[in-house]
Amino acid sequence: MKRIEKQLDSDQIRFNCRLKLFFQLLLIIIVIFSGCAGKNPHKIVVWHSFRPIERLVLKSVLSEFAPRFPQWEFTELFYDPETARSNFLISAMGGSGPALFRGANDNVGPMVELGVIQPLDSFFSQATLDSFLTQPFAANTYFNGRLYQIADQIGNHLCLVYNKALLTTPPQTVNQLIEIGKKLTIDRDQDGRIDQYALVWNYAEPFFAVPFIGGYGGWIIDEQYRPTLNTEAVAKAAALINELANVHKIIPLECDYEISNALFKDGLAAMIINGSWSWGTYIEAGIDIGLARIPQIDETGLWPTPAVQPMGYSLNANLEGEKLRVACALLAYLTSSETQLRFTSVSGTIPSRIDAYKNPLVQDNPLVRASLEQLLVGRLTPPVTELRWIWDAMRPSYQAVFNGKISPQQAAENMQLLAERLIRENRE
Repeated sequence: MKRIEKQLDSDQIRFNCRLKLFFQLLLIIIVIFSGCAGKNPHKIVVWHSFRPIERLVLKSVLSEFAPRFPQWEFTELFYDPETARSNFLISAMGGSGPALFRGANDNVGPMVELGVIQPLDSFFSQATLDSFLTQPFAANTYFNGRLYQIADQIGNHLCLVYNKALLTTPPQTVNQLIEIGKKLTIDRDQDGRIDQYALVWNYAEPFFAVPFIGGYGGWIIDEQYRPTLNTEAVAKAAALINELANVHKIIPLECDYEISNALFKDGLAAMIINGSWSWGTYIEAGIDIGLARIPQIDETGLWPTPAVQPMGYSLNANLEGEKLRVACALLAYLTSSETQLRFTSVSGTIPSRIDAYKNPLVQDNPLVRASLEQLLVGRLTPPVTELRWIWDAMRPSYQAVFNGKISPQQAAENMQLLAERLIRENRE
């Protein structure tokens, strides 16, 4: 029976991926054919996943850059990260798509393998490339010895964010989190429904759970890009998160990204685990936020290790001639120190240029400094396709822990088997 269930998990994931790909391909075809008549060959489009406050900065930067090339039009288009990635793959393979794609470094491997982005080495001088950070993490992303992404920020990592109006000092350990959490989780009118939670976050999604795997001394992938999921660390991390929801009851039983974000923004949660992309939104909403490391695991004495993903720009493989030259000029402008610091000023992101990183706007900013403290215990994600299959393999069994269908130990075993199978089937 267990073997059948695992087969069904794998088959369902593959079916869902194919169905999603079909509809995305259909959408791209519609977009391409509907826009063919009015296609502008002198138009540079940037696809991105910036939040509204950062999108305004991007629009302003594009407007300021435009006079350098008066015969060209510069514009941007927002997609959520997964949609941006999928649509870019499909459109670029079809010979179209945006000139520049902005996303996380883990997109690079799949995009290189599918031939939809081109190497950047020959377009930028070594002096320029040397101006980007290499410590504590390499900002720019190389794959098979070639440069494919130039970063505009490092990090993109999760932190503990807290509302200072509800909590003055964040917990340092998980035991403190549980103790404080029971006081901050409140049913004000005693109707059996929680009016305020201590902590919310999108914990059902594996990316938001992996910090705790690191806190127990494990990780999800090794240096040979093999999955490392059937471990005590993975099982203990899943068990801990399940206990926070079902035993200690300091986090909601069901909590996706939008729900957790809304609860925190509405002052109905004292803490949230979220990334740098969200902080500007909270500040804009008038919340006096603080940042801290995700609480330490008492059992191991280790800090949780969020995935660290440099964010940056890649060039569409279809670009050539003058359009390629203009796109490279725009890429250089978008990753300049001045532009990076403008984003830092509104959202607290960590710039990728050495001189911008040393700027007082970064080093003297309490939020950015706290973010850096979390970054230092994070783990850089490799830019390989295997990581995508590992995320997919984790999801079904990990989520089944929260409704009691399987134990954390069985979930870890199932994740490993499914990850190995997905990698094997996709690499054959």
